[in-house]
Amino acid sequence: MSQAFTVIVPARLASTRLLNKPLVDIHGLPMVVRVAQRAALSRATQVVVAADSPEIVMACEAHGIRVLLTQIDHPTGSDRLAEASALLGLEPSDMVVNVQGDEPLIDPDLINQVASLLSKNPHASMSTAAHEIHDVAEFINPNVVKVVIDQSQIALYFSRAPIPWWRDGFAAAGVQSLPKPAALRHIGIYGYRVGFLQMFPGLSPAPIEQGEALEQLRALWHGYKIVVHVADKAPGPGVDTPEDLARVQALFKS
Repeated sequence: MSQAFTVIVPARLASTRLLNKPLVDIHGLPMVVRVAQRAALSRATQVVVAADSPEIVMACEAHGIRVLLTQIDHPTGSDRLAEASALLGLEPSDMVVNVQGDEPLIDPDLINQVASLLSKNPHASMSTAAHEIHDVAEFINPNVVKVVIDQSQIALYFSRAPIPWWRDGFAAAGVQSLPKPAALRHIGIYGYRVGFLQMFPGLSPAPIEQGEALEQLRALWHGYKIVVHVADKAPGPGVDTPEDLARVQALFKS
């Protein structure tokens, strides 16, 4: 039987690409409320929003969503999660799944799978997810993070570069086809053991983390393991821009 887990949804009011992003309307409800409602359909024992502002707190409370007001100046989402886990009084052996506050179409079963995989891999400090890439443009896009895993589904590396590099297939004409077996696109959902989560912000940033601008590389750099669930499909679209918002609003209406 899988270990019980808590979902924490970090929600930050400041956004450079979409003003007041957690509070934008998704078919009659603030987006952060939609995310929490989706997460509540998972097997989590509790779903808690970790907010950085009173406005988000009020929006969550108005719709019956449990919420904590955390410090406004956290440098990363992991720092906000670490504070929230401490405020909740979670034990070091407990598990937390970080569901991003801009994923109103998150699949509850994906949350379950990420938590279950971490529970079944006691040697791993974190878990995350990925799915196969079937489009060349996606494979070479630096905004699409790729991950390479070993036979035990442990992450070897995350990169914005097209990895793994298919030596024979790409040598002559550049990237015009996809590697075999398929490359994996990283999905931004994370499971943590609470003891590691509370220690993580104190680890020194890694050179590879700073170069790639990928925070999860800090864990690999310091020798911690991240186990990866390979999903059979891509997740629903997230919301980063006004165009993303319009697309998701249309999906909810339909």
